[in-house]
Amino acid sequence: MKQEVQQIGTALDRLSKLPDDLVDLGITSPPYNKGEKNKGWLVKNVVYDVAMDKKAECVYQAEQIALLDELYRITKPGGAFFYNHKTRWNKGVMHHPITWISRTKWVIRQEIIWDRMIAANIRGWRFWQVDERIYWLIKPQDNKLIGKELLSKHALLTSVWRFPPERNNSHPAPFPIELPARIIHSVLDEKDGIVIDPYCGSGTTLVAAKLLNKHYIGIDISKDYVKHTKARLQSSEAERTKVAEELLKHAVLRSFKSRKSKGENTGKYKYHD
Repeated sequence: MKQEVQQIGTALDRLSKLPDDLVDLGITSPPYNKGEKNKGWLVKNVVYDVAMDKKAECVYQAEQIALLDELYRITKPGGAFFYNHKTRWNKGVMHHPITWISRTKWVIRQEIIWDRMIAANIRGWRFWQVDERIYWLIKPQDNKLIGKELLSKHALLTSVWRFPPERNNSHPAPFPIELPARIIHSVLDEKDGIVIDPYCGSGTTLVAAKLLNKHYIGIDISKDYVKHTKARLQSSEAERTKVAEELLKHAVLRSFKSRKSKGENTGKYKYHD
């Protein structure tokens, strides 16, 4: 079993104590600063155990920039971070994550759309919002801003990911284990590496990393969430089937070369549902 690190405390404080160039990959979804009381009909009970999700927007964005820059420092050159967030509106003003991400040290490699298949607010002020964003951020190595190419079996999963949030979870805003499993398997594949989640919540990222035989670091301010994460890691085998099903999607059914030789369409790959 790979070494695990569990740390309780604020993300920025704990990250500041970690050495430079430590981790290979990071995945997280921070609190969205949605105001706690302004969450819409379907998510009115989303309240974190310790953290307050109601700050002045300028303060919130400054904190996220500082956090992302600390993550940049502890990430190895050539490493990556996947940052899950969403567009928000407050009194008619849209707050887009790209506003503060573009002010960090990271290079934005791609914006991925996560189709959650469910809306948090079903009022008619806008078309129901079922999407969130996942930003693939990279720390360049040798001044190469593009990074290494993904294997075709990973890249064919496209830039729109469709799966619902995790249910039956004590955390108010969990993403499904398929999400970090997809990222870890695509970026690290069979390589060893350290995966970090600075807002580890109920431990979904860490469980995915463990089941994929990676080292992992989890940080959370809530003792209850960390306790839950440790228990979940101990029983992680119960979630192996979901991870295995995700890995089955990473397969090229017919290669470009074989399709070309048969005169078939070479415009796109097909993948398992």
